[in-house]
Amino acid sequence: MSARILQGKPLAESIKAEVREEVERLSLTGNVVPGLTVVRVGEDPASAVYVGSKVKTSEELGIRSEHAHFPDHTSEEDLLAVVRNLNERDDVDGILVQLPLPKHIDSVRLLEAIDPQKDVDGFHPINVGRLSLGQDALFPCTPAGVIEILKRSDIPIAGKHAVIVGRSNIVGKPMAMLLLRENATVTICHSRTADLPTVTRQGDILVAAIGRAGFIRGDHIREGATVIDVGINNVSDKDLAPELFSPDDIEKRLAAIEKRGFTLVGDVNPKEAVERAAAFTPVPGGVGLLTVAMLMKNTVKAAKMRRGIK
Repeated sequence: MSARILQGKPLAESIKAEVREEVERLSLTGNVVPGLTVVRVGEDPASAVYVGSKVKTSEELGIRSEHAHFPDHTSEEDLLAVVRNLNERDDVDGILVQLPLPKHIDSVRLLEAIDPQKDVDGFHPINVGRLSLGQDALFPCTPAGVIEILKRSDIPIAGKHAVIVGRSNIVGKPMAMLLLRENATVTICHSRTADLPTVTRQGDILVAAIGRAGFIRGDHIREGATVIDVGINNVSDKDLAPELFSPDDIEKRLAAIEKRGFTLVGDVNPKEAVERAAAFTPVPGGVGLLTVAMLMKNTVKAAKMRRGIK
């Protein structure tokens, strides 16, 4: 048995095409141009890459984008004033504060200062509460992207048993709520779960979101399950490569380690997963590509919700 690989790129491109069409329609029929502002503090190189990708994608889809970049030493009060100003601006539909923030800034306080109607990351307690109550809201982008992968790949959710490994506020918990909305039976596992493989093998759908490279092995996976790998981890040890990657993939991975010092792997051991699962998302090239597309979708959704457009 060899798993069907659920490639993220064509799905992300499909979502972005739908967003582009909706942006054009809003512009023509309502004279509305959705606007997204990304706030970045400091010089974290990964954050710079992520923000660049978000701004570039916004521009490609016709969404008006701003990148508000501030130095490391910017005070918390100054940033709160920036957020309050963005809340007041009618041309801003989405506000995203790029994490991580410098240590002297209370990220919870800053994120909670964002107007929930403009919280395109879906992290504000009001949006989290609406999600848990089964109401419509702006949902976190990565879990929402997982739902899109399943639906657009014609993988049934209703009536299926979904097992999530990880209980973070960013992925694990909202993932559970979104799967419940789709009428799955949901189990959440975590570091205190006893006999983890026995629990995870019950899953028709297994979502791994724990931040540990290759932690989910073949014995965690029920034969024929759909495995969604949300993790993104760096592996720099060449000796680990044979354990993680299949013979047709290992040369490319070793070349990446040689060139960049690391290769990317998810929370699932891909070599073993493809032998047990019926469908599997790769890393890289899987869930991660959906996250930015869902951010764009949330920005348009926020623009419509704020104006009462159905």
